[in-house]
Amino acid sequence: MTDETTKNGSDAAAAEAADDVAANVENETTVEAPRQPDPLEVLKAENAELRDRYLRLAAEMDNLRRRTERDVKDAKSYSVAGFARDMLAVSDNLRRALDAIPPEAKEAGETGLNTLIEGVEMTERSMLSALERHGVRKLDPIGQKFDPNFHQAMFEVPNAEVANNTVVQVVQAGFTIGERVLRPAMVGVAKGGPKAADADLNTAFTEKDA
Repeated sequence: MTDETTKNGSDAAAAEAADDVAANVENETTVEAPRQPDPLEVLKAENAELRDRYLRLAAEMDNLRRRTERDVKDAKSYSVAGFARDMLAVSDNLRRALDAIPPEAKEAGETGLNTLIEGVEMTERSMLSALERHGVRKLDPIGQKFDPNFHQAMFEVPNAEVANNTVVQVVQAGFTIGERVLRPAMVGVAKGGPKAADADLNTAFTEKDA
């Protein structure tokens, strides 16, 4: 083999290698480059995220406002609860004082005693009226179905003519303040009569027949 042949072979090999390199470079160039995100889509996603954050924040602020308003309202309505409860104890004592006066003494009509009685009754009414102006209401459960949320049963009264669990006697008056119970009414309930549902049904038939 001549030097020229060897030289030609080497040149051919070098050229072939160069072609392979060029082909590889071309192939790498033709490989699809990573797709860049669409700026418009990015902006839309960011806008949706910001809008979601805004709606969540607005909802939280609205809930906070409502809670604050409710707390302020409750503070105004129930801030006098402790004081009102103490005043009810005073009112109870006034009523006990009036009830302790013997009926014969009242019937005697002594001027001094009658004046005292009228003064105590006026004080009691004035106190209850003042409490009512501050949201304190007196419960009147006579004839109502016993409700453990507002009443406290002290005893049972056998009575077959009244629906079972009907309040028939009040031992101590109950009061509410706003929508809360300030003091439950201590009551006596009927026992031995028909169930409340049966009594209501019988009443409805009686009224219909009348």
